[in-house]
Amino acid sequence: MANLSVRSEFFLLGFSEVRELQLVHALLFFLVYLAALMGNLLIIMIITLDWHLCTPMYFFLKNLSILDLCLISTTVPKTITNSLTNHRSISFLGCAVQVFSVVLFAGSELFILTAMSYDRYVAICCPLRYEMIMNRGVCVQMAAASWSTAGLFGMMCSAGTFSLPFCGSHVVPQFFCDVPSVAKLSYSETHIALDVIIITGVSFAANFLICILVSYIHIFSAVLRMPFTEGRTKAFSTCLPRLAVTTVFFTTVAFSHLKSISNSPSALELLVSVFYNVDPPTLNPLIYSLRNRDMKAAMGRILGKTLFTRV
Repeated sequence: MANLSVRSEFFLLGFSEVRELQLVHALLFFLVYLAALMGNLLIIMIITLDWHLCTPMYFFLKNLSILDLCLISTTVPKTITNSLTNHRSISFLGCAVQVFSVVLFAGSELFILTAMSYDRYVAICCPLRYEMIMNRGVCVQMAAASWSTAGLFGMMCSAGTFSLPFCGSHVVPQFFCDVPSVAKLSYSETHIALDVIIITGVSFAANFLICILVSYIHIFSAVLRMPFTEGRTKAFSTCLPRLAVTTVFFTTVAFSHLKSISNSPSALELLVSVFYNVDPPTLNPLIYSLRNRDMKAAMGRILGKTLFTRV
């Protein structure tokens, strides 16, 4: 018989065994989390309170900020606590909830990024039909589909992962619980159900990426035909940063979930996990919203300051 035991808790991997470095990691993660928290909450508040921003683009930006806030809050606070207390345990239920939450929020973000690329495609390539195509009902349906589909997929991933038999090591080779890392702890070499779920998720993600790339190809083609340099510059300054952050997010998620997780992950594997868990929620407010002229004007109106409109 295999050395089978019922797991009541797991232990997460730390970034370092040196106490001083653990405190440094805690401080850095706290500062990043604070920046993400303030940036995304500010965007949510401004879009909610300013009626000038009641457009499909800002509706999706608000949803993106909510997802970013939820995604980083799923992993980073636990990591900070572990580094400060040097206590890395996480309960079986807590690990399952973390797996579900990461899949839910990251999957929903893939949906929303795809919807945002389609929104920009319609706005630039079909401006006369924009209000008809991207009406309020369509936007709400897209957002609801992103949450519900990602939630269903999250439940499938959690059920498929934690139905596996666990034995031996109970140290998750990652600083948070995700599907590849937890599945690595199972002694079962065959987990067909989980493989089917992962392949289905990869297929969805590949389709989303294709849709985004096709949308931006049409966008750039239309932008290059614009007669005014100012219009081309504005369109490129809006779309290029979005395409860059979207590509980074898709690439790091794919690398993290498709690459076989080793028992002692390399620094590159940990860095990639940080990229898709920590960097997008921190950078998205700057790339998508806070550098936007309309957002700066809205900040000035709501906060009673004119500085934002002059920068």
